[in-house]
Amino acid sequence: MSGSSPNEWDLAAASFDDEPDHGLRSPALRTAWSELLTKHLPDAPATVLDVGCGTGTLSILMASLGFSVTGVDSSTKMLAQAEAKAHRAGIPVEFVLGDAAQPPVPGPFDVLLCRHVLWALPDPAGVLASWKSLVRRGGKLVLIEGLWSTGAGIAADDLVPTIERVFGEARVERLTDDALWGKAMSDERYLVSATL
Repeated sequence: MSGSSPNEWDLAAASFDDEPDHGLRSPALRTAWSELLTKHLPDAPATVLDVGCGTGTLSILMASLGFSVTGVDSSTKMLAQAEAKAHRAGIPVEFVLGDAAQPPVPGPFDVLLCRHVLWALPDPAGVLASWKSLVRRGGKLVLIEGLWSTGAGIAADDLVPTIERVFGEARVERLTDDALWGKAMSDERYLVSATL
C-alpha cells in the first residue's frame, strides 16, 4: 500500500485479512476473484506487477493461476504477511519493498494490477505516467477502485479520463456482485482496464 505512512499500514497488517475481500479466505470469494481477474488478464504465464499488494492475497491468487507475479508494497509488515502466506501455500511470488507510486522494479510487465491504492496517492495522473513505463506495449493496466460511503476513494467518472490521457481507451466494469466482497455492498466499486 502507499499514500499513507508505512507505519499506518504496518499497524493494520495483523488484522488486514479479516475483511472478507482482503483475505479471500472463503473458496467462494477466491473463485469470484479468480473469475474476475482471468476475464481481464492475458493468458498465463504472463508477467503481472501487483502494485500496493498489501498482504499478497491477489498476488498469490494470480500466481496460483499460473501467472509470474511480482508484488510491491511499502509496508514491511504487510510484505511479511504476504511472504508467509505464499510460503504456506507453496506458491512462488516475488515480493519487493517499495513505494507504489514509483515501484522499484524493472519492467516491462504484461499487466500492472492495482487494487484500492491509486485513490490514496497524492498525484494519480503522475503515478499513472510512472506506471506506464512499467507496462510493455500491448500490455494492460487493470485497476480496481471505488468510492466508499465514507467519502474516501475516487469515482470511475473522475478516474477514467485521467487513465485515457495516459494509457488510451479504458473500459469500466461495475463490481456490483456481493460475491466479490463477502457482504452486501452499496459503495461504488469498479474495475478499469486499458491496453497500452
